[in-house]
Amino acid sequence: MALRPNPTLRQRRIGTELRRMREQAGLGGSQLARELGIQPAQITQTESGKGGISVERLRTIAAACMFDNQPLIDALADMVSERGKGWWEEYRGALSTDYLEIAELEANACSISTWATTYLPGLQQTEAYAAAVFSRFAPFTPSHDLEIRTAFRMRRKEAVRQSGIPYVSVIHEAALRMQFGGPRILADQLDHLIDDSLSGRISVRVVPFDLDTFPGCGENIMFVEGPVPELATLQMDTVAGCMFFDAQTSLIRHRSVFEHLNSTALSEAESREFIRSIGDEMRGKYA
Repeated sequence: MALRPNPTLRQRRIGTELRRMREQAGLGGSQLARELGIQPAQITQTESGKGGISVERLRTIAAACMFDNQPLIDALADMVSERGKGWWEEYRGALSTDYLEIAELEANACSISTWATTYLPGLQQTEAYAAAVFSRFAPFTPSHDLEIRTAFRMRRKEAVRQSGIPYVSVIHEAALRMQFGGPRILADQLDHLIDDSLSGRISVRVVPFDLDTFPGCGENIMFVEGPVPELATLQMDTVAGCMFFDAQTSLIRHRSVFEHLNSTALSEAESREFIRSIGDEMRGKYA
């Protein structure tokens, strides 16, 4: 079987979980290869996501590692069995891999939680606000590329809404007030957030400046739950680009961040009134 030159996020995640199984068992790659009767290079290729794996081989590896977390094994087997390509593959070559992997992550999510501090979550942005954000962060990007990025973000937004998965959005007041494109675009964007909150599909919660709840994370983050807790993923926007984290220590820490935010943020009704007040303030700037 030919090696994958560019394994997807999920293919790499399967490999990562297989490596964790092996390391938990205290086995080196060569030791596991001898147990399975294969070449050590096959272990390396599989764990990097570049080499494919069958469900049968997956279960054989789990048995050789005496790994008894059956829900995780079954979830990985389902991932191995997946076939077909996602809608985001249409954009391969037109956008960087980061963009595609975020869409892939969302498409396989069981629930999504976002925490926004610098700009509003991509999954809730209006087209005008998204275009303004991309213009701000990439001032030298050709207009055609900006159009593709904006269109892709709108596709992501629609895909998550159509999936119907639970989505909790916690937004700091700083992100609500940051103006991209001016007060008119922001006012329309804030109206859209209120519509989201009233739709019953998205829970929108606000953390005001005067609420002492800042959790110590200045970046926009998205926490995606998988079919089992071990397959959750944290995605973080940074100046250097998009980053993904799946170490259990990181997942546990950020679960606690969201628990803290959910227990202290304004209620949904209070959040809508807070957002509406900022929207009225913005409209006063251009009325």
